[in-house]
Amino acid sequence: MKKIIIRTDASVDIGSGHVMRCLTIAHNLKLEGCNVLFWMEPHAGNLIDFVAQQGFVTILKAEQADLYIIDHYGVDMEWEQNIRSYTKKLMVIDDLARAHDCDLLLDQNVVPNFEGRYEGLVPDHCVKLLGPKYLIMREEFIEVRKQNRRHNRNVQRLFVFMGGTDPTKETMKILTALEQLKFTHVDVVVGNGNVQKETIEHICRERNYHYHCQISYMAQLMQQADFSIGAGGGSMWERCYVGLPSSSTIVADNQLMTTNYADQLGAIINLGWHEDVTVNSYITLLKQLSTIDAEKLARTGLELTATPQPNAWLSQIMELLA
Repeated sequence: MKKIIIRTDASVDIGSGHVMRCLTIAHNLKLEGCNVLFWMEPHAGNLIDFVAQQGFVTILKAEQADLYIIDHYGVDMEWEQNIRSYTKKLMVIDDLARAHDCDLLLDQNVVPNFEGRYEGLVPDHCVKLLGPKYLIMREEFIEVRKQNRRHNRNVQRLFVFMGGTDPTKETMKILTALEQLKFTHVDVVVGNGNVQKETIEHICRERNYHYHCQISYMAQLMQQADFSIGAGGGSMWERCYVGLPSSSTIVADNQLMTTNYADQLGAIINLGWHEDVTVNSYITLLKQLSTIDAEKLARTGLELTATPQPNAWLSQIMELLA
């Protein structure tokens, strides 16, 4: 049995996206007969207990393994070189076009000239998996994409998810904006690491909104929604993948390029950098929903994320392990 260690983290500041996409990879590798462990630090807002609930052991220091998978902005090429003595092969998941010492690199993002982003930044032998062909998608999203539906131009069902921890407190801005508007059904999703989750839950109960915390049925909620207000990053690609029209607020530096480009391509509505997005920004968006060509947004998102084979990265990882 091949042993794989995934080095990643979640926290209030880091967010939960790295761990969530690594869990998708881990579940797929487990089905292939691999023994997958997570190396995670106990930061505030970590997901160590959640990873355990998903059936994976967490370690706190390096161990020998057949493959290390690294998904962490705080880990650099020097760290990768130092970990080589513990592993036969090294895979890196990145969004930032940094230099790496790895055998396999995955960057699922769509940015201008993404095919050449890592030229000269990785070893010559490194296999590069670049662009939306290699999106990391949970099975629930793959199934929902098959059931794609038309969305009401008159938005009745609104879906709100600003990332697992929402460090810039966008959810509260949106809830404040929603005081002035009425929708038939509002789903508000937060992660365990959201420090305002109790307040958000209280507001949702008062207004008869539907509150969800650290859920495993995100794709189903997206499939039922007419429009979504969300953040950039991995959740933006999930919305595109299931054909959900949405806006994106940039809440981290690494989301800047991809969110701007997705907006240029017509796949999402970019509201801009979070410090410039106010309650009034969300009010304006919500009041203009009936004028937005939702079907065009949905169609562009679906076309942009079309893949010949869902999770095409899996065969490349198994080949690396052979």
